[in-house]
Amino acid sequence: MAIKSANVTARVEPEIKEKAEGILESLGIPASVGINMFYRQVIYWNGLPFRPTLPVHNSAAVNGMSKEEFDARMAEGLAQAKADDSSPVDVVMDRLIGEITNG
Repeated sequence: MAIKSANVTARVEPEIKEKAEGILESLGIPASVGINMFYRQVIYWNGLPFRPTLPVHNSAAVNGMSKEEFDARMAEGLAQAKADDSSPVDVVMDRLIGEITNG
């Protein structure tokens, strides 16, 4: 059986292309395979394979935090754990699903 292929031409910002291809390369995935995977997911989900949204909050990623900010967050979490200030997993999951469902 002969393999059939079609070309895809798209305009992409150079830095976006470079970053995405670098990540795919580090995963051992050629760009063409990554694009094919994306298209297959579009077909599978009958739409985008992710929900295009803006983040509700703008929390700093670990890489964006100073050592002091990171240490403060860890101390806060430790204090909550020591005070048994937590919620059962099923309660948290129900709350998260509710937030996702209700937007």
